[in-house]
Amino acid sequence: MYKLYTAKRNSRLHQQINTGGVIHNACIALHRRYYRRYKKHLSLLQIQAHIAKRKRLPKYAWWSQLGSQAIQDIAARIEKGYQRFFHNVRDRKAGLTTQRIGPPGFRKVRKAKSFTLKQAGWKLLGANRLRIGQTMYKFAKSREIEGAIKTVTIKRDALGELYVYFSCLVVPEPPSRAMTGNSAGFDFGLTTYLTGSDGSERHAPQPFRRTLRHIAQANRQLAHKVKGSRNRTKALRHLARVHRRVARVRQAFHWELARDLCAQYDTIRLETLNLQGMKALWGRKVSDLGFAGFVDILHHVAGSTGAVVHHIDRWFPSTKMCSACHQVNHHITLRDRVWTCTFCGVTHDRERNAALNINEEGASSSGGHPVSLAAASLGG
Repeated sequence: MYKLYTAKRNSRLHQQINTGGVIHNACIALHRRYYRRYKKHLSLLQIQAHIAKRKRLPKYAWWSQLGSQAIQDIAARIEKGYQRFFHNVRDRKAGLTTQRIGPPGFRKVRKAKSFTLKQAGWKLLGANRLRIGQTMYKFAKSREIEGAIKTVTIKRDALGELYVYFSCLVVPEPPSRAMTGNSAGFDFGLTTYLTGSDGSERHAPQPFRRTLRHIAQANRQLAHKVKGSRNRTKALRHLARVHRRVARVRQAFHWELARDLCAQYDTIRLETLNLQGMKALWGRKVSDLGFAGFVDILHHVAGSTGAVVHHIDRWFPSTKMCSACHQVNHHITLRDRVWTCTFCGVTHDRERNAALNINEEGASSSGGHPVSLAAASLGG
């Protein structure tokens, strides 16, 4: 990701992004009209051919300011959305899931975010210059571009700033990381972000909670502005700037924690979270902690460093099982932070006990050597 320098010529990119939003809505309208008339799904090839025919009409000639490959990519994204919707309907009928995924819908053009070019419509001119169509743009080249570029995506954030994303094919190099011989299981929590089976604890900054007062103030200022006024636009940008700062602080914490874990442990064992259920119970705090985003970053860092991330089964009773005698206590509630096993009499801290069970179950399910309580306590 590289940020484009601010320039008057960037207005052409904004126009192309808006054009992509119009074409997206036109494709959705075609899909719905075709289904109402024929009770069938419009295939990707059919809709791409229809859009190409429509572009030749004088009324829609302005669509050509967006590259043909970008238009094809918009149709392909909509097709993927419909396929996810169809698979979800089949899975719900079969009882495989309760999650409901809706079909792609209309979007506000001003909220359009990006367009993607593949082989044609762009050219990297060297240094920090990029040509899109017939216009040359400059970007802040903070690092070298590695690998063969396959796609170029222009994205617009809530502040109206533009970024260029290069999707590259990179030949992975064997990790040069020295193996540490350490492995551990980790339990996610709301008070302590990660509790390790070796006794380590990681705490999250919770940037949204810390910035909540500023966000509330920015929302109040926005509510007092007249719709359509320049002051309202300024207030919107101020609010977007505050939210962007929150997201960047959270992401920086995730990257730092992932690198630290992958440098310290060869194998990292985690529980599989039910994020929808957690959000239903604790809502905003779960979103502020960003468990799913951290797991994605952890997998990315582990793949480049040679560490292994293993997830245990979602329904494994890591919290209710005694890590000493392996008996399950079904009477534990969310308020029980410390509890004593009625079978063996050992007193457990809730998060530490869960981390020990995750580590032991992860070692068994991944084909590793069984982990005893003593070894787990030593971080082995």
